[in-house]
Amino acid sequence: MAQKDPRTAGQELAATIDNIKKQLDMLDQRLDNIDSVVSAVVERVMSQPVMMSLTCPHCGKITDISMVGNSKPGVARK
Repeated sequence: MAQKDPRTAGQELAATIDNIKKQLDMLDQRLDNIDSVVSAVVERVMSQPVMMSLTCPHCGKITDISMVGNSKPGVARK
């Protein structure tokens, strides 16, 4: 059986580790972007009333849910 050269195996491992680091960095950036978008949506929703209408699948009764907020919790308005 032929054995791999230890230097080649080390280079392959280093390349794999670098690839994993790049993928984790990309995932981190995507999660940061998602967080920013969700925060922006929450800020907009909290500044105006929101109303949802839900229909019961069993009886067909409509339930209205209203939410009103003045600002995002923990952030002072200027």
